[in-house]
Amino acid sequence: MAEPALPPSGRIVVIEDDPVQARAIRAILHHEGFLIEVAATAAEGVQLVTSPPPVDLVLLDVMLPDLSGLEVARRLRAETEVPIILLTSRRDEIDKVIGLEAGADDYVTKPYGAAELLARIRAHLRRSRRAGSGTPRAGSGYQVGALAIDPGTREVRRDHEAIQLTPREFDLLRVLAEASGRVVDRQHILDGVFGPGYFGDERMLDTYVRRLRKKIEVDPEHPRYVHTVRGVGYRLAAEEVRAAV
Repeated sequence: MAEPALPPSGRIVVIEDDPVQARAIRAILHHEGFLIEVAATAAEGVQLVTSPPPVDLVLLDVMLPDLSGLEVARRLRAETEVPIILLTSRRDEIDKVIGLEAGADDYVTKPYGAAELLARIRAHLRRSRRAGSGTPRAGSGYQVGALAIDPGTREVRRDHEAIQLTPREFDLLRVLAEASGRVVDRQHILDGVFGPGYFGDERMLDTYVRRLRKKIEVDPEHPRYVHTVRGVGYRLAAEEVRAAV
């Protein structure tokens, strides 16, 4: 059964200095019932996103007059977990990877169609709402060596020290932990992290794995926890995954 359409609520901030592009995006989103605010500069955009009321999603142009969109993504990610979708005319993979490393959650390459943009926005809003819904229940989770993963509170600790993960990084770790050491194929991970039917670039997954390893591994170049199974996907160290009591 298809997921119900998102209610036309929430607040989306568009950081875009091109007035033609900004008007086009506003028209697309306004037609779908979203609440839109547009900023033409990085400074104005950061102010909008970090000030109340809360923002549900950010559309961020990479090329801005006063500051790189990548630096804006870094600053926003340091202060908030709001989903960030980059709007970029750059098609090289390295540019997209740099954007994801900066803290963005996704990217849309210009020129893009209204259907693609809306699909990406809805996928991220659904994921963030699922992550924030319900009452957290502590005390159940997974133990992987020194790594403790609690899906109820979405907390991760290594040797009892808290590790700060973004919602997307936590969802990636959770999907692997739920497999109890079995290999998880790439599409299953993408569905679990980005939502069913994700149609974006699969290589984003590798970027998120690198980001996750930097935070949970003692030596990310020689990972103890997240293992690559070439040609298939990833797994959490099979011999160490167990349900926490």
